[in-house]
Amino acid sequence: MRALLLFLFLMVQALVPIAKSSVSEPSEGPYIYILGVAQDAGYPQAGCFKQHCMQGWMQKDKRLMATSLAVVDTANQRKYLFEATPNLPEQLFLLELQAPEQEFELDGIFITHAHIGHYTGLMYFGREAMGSKNMPVYVMPKMREYLTSNGPWDQLVKLNNIAIKELSSQRKVDLGTISITPFLVPHRDEYSETVGFKIKGPRKTALFIPDINKWSEWSTDLAEEVQKIDYAFLDATFFDDMELPGRDMSKIPHPFVTETMETLKDLTYEHKSKVWFIHMNHTNPLLDGDSLESKLASDKGFRVATEGLRLPL
Repeated sequence: MRALLLFLFLMVQALVPIAKSSVSEPSEGPYIYILGVAQDAGYPQAGCFKQHCMQGWMQKDKRLMATSLAVVDTANQRKYLFEATPNLPEQLFLLELQAPEQEFELDGIFITHAHIGHYTGLMYFGREAMGSKNMPVYVMPKMREYLTSNGPWDQLVKLNNIAIKELSSQRKVDLGTISITPFLVPHRDEYSETVGFKIKGPRKTALFIPDINKWSEWSTDLAEEVQKIDYAFLDATFFDDMELPGRDMSKIPHPFVTETMETLKDLTYEHKSKVWFIHMNHTNPLLDGDSLESKLASDKGFRVATEGLRLPL
């Protein structure tokens, strides 16, 4: 009988979605829900047919979506999306399973900048797809100018599919039980400025910085910021400088995961455990939870974000 019970327990565990995290907690209040963890082009990446990508092409359950998260405000029955990725249809479906539209209205989208993995999903709100009515889209001034002055995005504005809400750096947006504060970060700003977001709930506070240049270029001390908050979702595009053989990685100036861990090495284990690496390129070994690099990050006290992760806010 004991063996049978053990067998049934293991079977049930096998049916639990892999994306669920052991650190997730039941939440009566607002919470963060991770909808994607990969770099803009997702995993596997378009045109990649190397060994590390083939597993993703051959097995759908291995595929990962571009970085996005949602905030679900259970008190006010609202939900908010951070980034409109090329995977928006699938991510809206996952969010529907978590917080059904009948109960939780999608009441806004916050966008960090104008790179393809962060805003191009807005196309699905147009008349060819959802045909939304005045969906609030929160962006910085240059991003607003970009969306209102260039097709096809300006059509979304003209047809009132989206309603642009202009943000200001360090100015808080009060959404009831939660608040969102954008802050400028250095990045490749070809079409817009780039921001991170501070997301504050009644219990917890999070930083969301999916894209940034080297930490040394930011006027803020990362270690100090991590100590002030409860979660830090940080740019982990590349693990180290050996990741793209033949490419000049100085032209893609993200902070390597190794650099971030070095920057935060003097923090206590408690503070390091607040860091969730996110926005990983298809080459990043952190995408493989069994890799030596994943074990190294874990051993140092850091975490790697996974789709389906739910954290109280």
